[in-house]
Amino acid sequence: MNIRLTRRELIQKSLAGFGALSLPVALTACGDDNENTVENALKVQFLHGVASGDPLHDRIILWTRVTPSDMAACIEVVWEIASDEAFKQLVNTGKVQTSAAQDFTVKVDADRLQAGTKYYYRFRFGNTVSAIGQTKTLPQRSDQVKFAVCSCSNYPAGYFHVYKEMAQENNLDVIIHLGDYIYEYGQGGYATDDAKQLGRTFAADNDKEIIKLDDYRKRYALYRTDADLQTAHQRHPFIVIWDDHELSNDTWEAGADNHQEGEGSFIERKIAALQAYFEWMPIRPVAENDHLNIYRQFDFGGLVNLMMLDTRILARHKQLDYANYMTAEGIDAAKFQADLFSDQRTLMGGVQREWLQKQLGQSKATWNVLAQQVLMAKMLIPQELLLPLAKITNGDQQPETLAQMKQKITELVTLKLRLKANDPTLTAVDKARLYAVAPYNLDAWDGYAYEREVVYGTLQQLGKKAVVLAGDTHNAWAATLHTHETNHEVGLEFATSSVSSPGIEYYLNVPADEMAALEYAFQELIDELDYCNLNQRGYLTVTFDRAQVVADWKFIDTVKAREYKLDDTRGHQQKYGVDLKPIIDVAKTA
Repeated sequence: MNIRLTRRELIQKSLAGFGALSLPVALTACGDDNENTVENALKVQFLHGVASGDPLHDRIILWTRVTPSDMAACIEVVWEIASDEAFKQLVNTGKVQTSAAQDFTVKVDADRLQAGTKYYYRFRFGNTVSAIGQTKTLPQRSDQVKFAVCSCSNYPAGYFHVYKEMAQENNLDVIIHLGDYIYEYGQGGYATDDAKQLGRTFAADNDKEIIKLDDYRKRYALYRTDADLQTAHQRHPFIVIWDDHELSNDTWEAGADNHQEGEGSFIERKIAALQAYFEWMPIRPVAENDHLNIYRQFDFGGLVNLMMLDTRILARHKQLDYANYMTAEGIDAAKFQADLFSDQRTLMGGVQREWLQKQLGQSKATWNVLAQQVLMAKMLIPQELLLPLAKITNGDQQPETLAQMKQKITELVTLKLRLKANDPTLTAVDKARLYAVAPYNLDAWDGYAYEREVVYGTLQQLGKKAVVLAGDTHNAWAATLHTHETNHEVGLEFATSSVSSPGIEYYLNVPADEMAALEYAFQELIDELDYCNLNQRGYLTVTFDRAQVVADWKFIDTVKAREYKLDDTRGHQQKYGVDLKPIIDVAKTA
């Protein structure tokens, strides 16, 4: 049984358990026995690389982790940040201490920096020096901003080639990671089928579903030994947000689909997961007395107002489930619709929602960007597809089930094309098959329709439009966003594919040669959907200037082999003006 805590109680409980930043030497109390660590021949290694994150105009978070020969030691680490790679022009430096209490992680808020400037940083212990990282602060004014966007990095599912590609991107301001940075499953669980063959299994002391603080710490440590992930952190600052798998699958405020009664207190698991997250990620707490609320805002030179949202862990109400609305006569549509649009259900919580509305109201930026976890677009599919889709995603991949799904999709696409062509022979029954739609993913904003309309209504009232960035689904999407009642366009959504987690092709067991037809079907049947890639791993870059936004989806050909290449045949680009209308490049003729 879960005990529900108030937001204030949860924050207080977290503060009692962990801190967000390493403390300067002068403020720590490791004890006299540890003051002469170098002289006592303590050895350390920087095995987990370096990272930076949450850049502001005058400061940035710097991160590393030391691995000591004595796990009982308190270690004094020197940090340095310079304007040159040789560290001849030091800008700031200091000493901090770390110990087992924070898993030997080191996290510093380096200040005294200049806006819009590239810097180099490193950490030292005696003669042992970390890798050199490079980072940059936010500009005071900018005419171009470029993000790389990623999510869903599942270590046993495949190699992290996507991180390698992002590391090689030029002119990036930041990498935005939209969550599922780690996965909580054990060996033999989700997406571990090829782990042994790939050499990406878990250690014996971390091969079960992770629940306790030590479990989460070890899982982060494993991920951060990956060379490609280290390189991405080393080359670019990150702005991160968590999703469910940093804790447990399909997490909501007081529980999760993947947390069972025999696994102990969910609240204790939640505190452990979030403590490890703050230890291992280059994220700044929003306040000295609040290490849990991670919705926050970044000003990229007046051009982009980036708002990072938490739609997952701290305030989300439990997801709806179609199974709870089934009757002998079929689905109780009236009750389902009432719950779907209930003003009592929330993803963000009232405090965060009011914060977002205030940020949007105050923003004078050319572009307002909402970066968060789950799809915001209305992904509504014909209702008759729900049952076979549910069967397939729940493991029923019998040939007859797959054939039934394929047949229904073919019929519905044919009807949709006839409808778009104003075919007068369409019957009322035909039209009903198309008009009777329902959300297929109740874990997304589709399951919290009222709050989505509040956000859309705010945008409409302010006369502003938003660019929404999303992850979570393991597939790439682009969509236009419209209000429910008036069909008023309020924004665009660009969703990234995954770093390594399998997508729809895995669940639906769709052969590669049939994928194009399935993607076409999705785009025809889902009204708000403009583009999708349903079977490849990759990432997204989004480039903003004063006149347009350019979204580029980039895909790799495999995560199942050491050798890979970018799949230029599937790369996709979409451009929009500041009015969010598509820009079509006209090919020049001789």
